[in-house]
Amino acid sequence: MPNLIGVRIKYIRKLHKLNQINFSESIGISQGNLSEIESGKILPSLETVIKLGQQYNLDLNWLINNTAKNVSTQLLEDEDKLIYLYRQLQSTAKEEVIDFLELKGKRYTKS
Repeated sequence: MPNLIGVRIKYIRKLHKLNQINFSESIGISQGNLSEIESGKILPSLETVIKLGQQYNLDLNWLINNTAKNVSTQLLEDEDKLIYLYRQLQSTAKEEVIDFLELKGKRYTKS
């Protein structure tokens, strides 16, 4: 499996409902650089990782190594695997997965 730090960074951006331009500005890098990080083409610099941690109150162990003190490691590994597998699907299959998850979410959402 490829290095998934870019997937976790994209997850943080989406969680905060920011586009690449706004998110990249908040951490002091270009939108193009962020795009390459999120796609896994390049790794973020140490300076960028530190800024991400400060700006978004992230556990750097989770961001870098996919381990965290306060979050189940298995849960993070499962999420990364799901994201990786989802990215391998064709568009139609992605739509089916989203429909399925929305259906299950309505039925089994934790309260």
